Amino acid sequence: MAQDRTTRQQRIDQWKNDMSEFRQRSAPDRAAQAMIDTLTWHQAGAAINAKSFVLEAESLTFRGGTRIYVNSATNFISVDGDRGVVQISPSRMVSGPNGVGGITLDGLVSGFTVTTGRKGVVHVHLDINGAGISAQADISLYPGSDEAHVIISPNFNSQTIRLEGRIVPYGQSRVYEGMSL
Repeated sequence: MAQDRTTRQQRIDQWKNDMSEFRQRSAPDRAAQAMIDTLTWHQAGAAINAKSFVLEAESLTFRGGTRIYVNSATNFISVDGDRGVVQISPSRMVSGPNGVGGITLDGLVSGFTVTTGRKGVVHVHLDINGAGISAQADISLYPGSDEAHVIISPNFNSQTIRLEGRIVPYGQSRVYEGMSL
């Protein structure tokens, strides 16, 4: 029994040593990633303040809780000055009204407000008014990262949609805009 305890204790000590070595080896990588995250966060914040940004969505969550992963080039919300675009294209198989598998709302931005919460989350509220439809968007940019989510509430139904992705400056975006309604 003493043999088993010694062996067990030796395994625990070996594991602790291995973890310590791993932390030391990965510390430069973690520090570099933290610097990159901070830079992209500042870049995203500056783009929001300049009203020239795109949230490129990596996933959509529908009102019922169904979550799907999507192409960030065709699922986005963009703001460039007074022009705003919301494009939702969850389908790769079926061509929707916009030609890329969904709908595109192109319109004027109004009610643009930016606030910062107690924990550093940047909140953006805006309305996009298009020719036939309009929508409200509430964006939350997480502190220390360019990761964000937006909740879109269209005026023609109560089917809110949540997009999750990254905020990039408008000029650095790689989105493909379909035909608007």
